Amino acid sequence: MSASVSLAVTHLVPLAKEVDENKVTPGVLGFIVFAVMALAVWGLMKSMSKHMNKVDFKEAPDAEAGQKADSAAQRG
Repeated sequence: MSASVSLAVTHLVPLAKEVDENKVTPGVLGFIVFAVMALAVWGLMKSMSKHMNKVDFKEAPDAEAGQKADSAAQRG
């Protein structure tokens, strides 16, 4: 752990002691973990959106389907 993270955690621990010890809560650390995960998902979604915009979804015409349509038109 870096020094700034350990310093932040040591300052947050006294805040957790102010809560009633008979209650179970996720606390500040739980919120920080959830916030980091939310930011990671947001970043991944933004990256995926950027990559999906680069994809070309236009398909080439299927030669076999075109031949079937031509042969059906010639018969009928």
